[in-house]
Amino acid sequence: MTPIPEEFNLQSYDFDLPESQIAQDPAARRGASRLLVLDRATGELRDCMFTDIVALLPQDALLVVNNTRVLPARLIGRKDSGGKAEFLLLTPLSLITPETGPDGVQTAEAEGLLKASKGPRPGETLHFDGVELLVLAKGEFGRSRIRLRWRGELADHFLRQGHIPLPPYIRREDTREDRDRYQTVYSREDKLGSVAAPTAGLHFTPEVMAALAERGIRTAEVTLYVGYGTFSPVRCEDIRDHVMHAEYAEVPEETAGAIARAKAEGRPVVAVGTTTTRTLESMAAHLGGIGPFRGWTDIFIRPGYSFKVVDQLITNFHLPRSSLIIMVSTLAGRRRIIDAYTHAVRQGFRFFSYGDAMLIR
Repeated sequence: MTPIPEEFNLQSYDFDLPESQIAQDPAARRGASRLLVLDRATGELRDCMFTDIVALLPQDALLVVNNTRVLPARLIGRKDSGGKAEFLLLTPLSLITPETGPDGVQTAEAEGLLKASKGPRPGETLHFDGVELLVLAKGEFGRSRIRLRWRGELADHFLRQGHIPLPPYIRREDTREDRDRYQTVYSREDKLGSVAAPTAGLHFTPEVMAALAERGIRTAEVTLYVGYGTFSPVRCEDIRDHVMHAEYAEVPEETAGAIARAKAEGRPVVAVGTTTTRTLESMAAHLGGIGPFRGWTDIFIRPGYSFKVVDQLITNFHLPRSSLIIMVSTLAGRRRIIDAYTHAVRQGFRFFSYGDAMLIR
């Protein structure tokens, strides 16, 4: 058997991480996060505070953020038999098109994850407060096709009774605090529908955003509705065999114009988070350049990929063997990233969604 080249071998993206450094809560996070700065050209590492980002970014930079908002997408209800049932909505709310019956009841098909004892099977109905769910078909990776029935605004039902679907490595139930702290300060109500936060953006405060604007650093927005696939590990030993879950992304005309101007003027485009990076690089891949974009993307950024839009990246520290650590390794170099992560572990940086941040420049 031909050996897998190192850059495509999943084992190459592993590192040792003490469980104590996996952040479990958002305590003292905004305004107090640490920042590790990696210089791609030299490999130099600098330990900073996240508030230093204002001075660290080039004054002529264009900062691009993901303005999506996390939906409390996890509902807890019951089966016809009375047994407990759980549902996690995966279809972005903006893509759910309901039909309204003469009795005012709205119905729509969507995708989600189901959890219940003995099933649930196609044809079963699950009951939540104000929402009924009919299982239509079971799909891959635990997904199910379902039909929802409700009255009023669907978002209101989730906002009233739903739970924030925290990542599986946060080993506790969600709290009321998570509803606020698991959102970026620039998230928009009309972009509600993600099942996970674009976590690199959680470090920004209104004060940091104001300081960036005062320094002349411009900001533009994209939307990527973060799906549950962001938590899915890469299981293929040869990462070239991995298939990404598709997510829905949008680049508005105004943002596309700002990016085109920055590129034409030689100004760096700084992506906040891997979701923003996927959106911008997907735009370039689909259009062959820069322009307004709206559609599904399953882009997998891995060694051999040449970045078309993103010049610098602000990101969190990612799971070993994940598509995200592979992405940042593609930007900065695998050896540099593993060295940086080893340094971060030794220096006590906090990892994953509620952890600290990294600037790759």
